[in-house]
Amino acid sequence: MKTLFGLIGLLLVGIICVGFYQGWFHITTHNTDNKASTTITVDKDKIQADEGKFKEKVGELERKTKEKTGGRTGMATEQ
Repeated sequence: MKTLFGLIGLLLVGIICVGFYQGWFHITTHNTDNKASTTITVDKDKIQADEGKFKEKVGELERKTKEKTGGRTGMATEQ
């Protein structure tokens, strides 16, 4: 069970790191009158745009793979 929670935690940390790197998340801080506030902003438009790009690349790789294999996928063999 510890391993499962560890893997989930590692996955979340990885997603957060990729999100900051890609510009999906922004953190801003404000200090006024001995009070500090932090704002986390999620750029949903950027996430959707990157998702579209990812889907296009996967589709392109799928098309190239089908061209190389002649449309055959999996372990099926012709008899």
